[in-house]
Amino acid sequence: MVEETLLEAGEKMDKSVEALKNEFASIRTGRANPALFANLTADYYGAPTPLQQLASFQTPEARTVLITPYDKSALGAIEKAIRDSDLGANPANDGNVVRVVMPEMTEERRKEYIKMAGHKAEEGRVAVRNTRRHAKTALDKLVKDGEIGEDEGARGEKELDALTKKHIDTVDALLKSKEAELLEV
Repeated sequence: MVEETLLEAGEKMDKSVEALKNEFASIRTGRANPALFANLTADYYGAPTPLQQLASFQTPEARTVLITPYDKSALGAIEKAIRDSDLGANPANDGNVVRVVMPEMTEERRKEYIKMAGHKAEEGRVAVRNTRRHAKTALDKLVKDGEIGEDEGARGEKELDALTKKHIDTVDALLKSKEAELLEV
């Protein structure tokens, strides 16, 4: 019973850390990256469609992304989605591809992105702690119902705390590396 609860909590914590990695990938650094467009959607025949499903992405240069739509009729929608996003980029449409040149990062913009990364990391920590709280409640219920002994419940709680600490340390390490990446000129 305890192992199942801990295993489930560990899986949920892993998912929280993985979600944080995906969030960090969408925060822009000095170089262009197709992951920047992962959360953008374009209006394609009346349905909001992720850009990743509408086009292929290439990065021929450090600050340039070429977006080649699979359907040429989606060019305008892709261009509008990028222009309306918070990327700060101005897309150029040549009739076949959308060329996005990412602007040079200013010191102010870097600080803004670091603040955003810190906020997302805190959300990740909260998700891990919420998972810990739910697992602890489940362990306490097992002890209360007499399905496991108090000693086994206490041991499970210690293992849960170690698991939580490991995942929070991972979140902190991810944040530290993202901050270093953002400060890199």
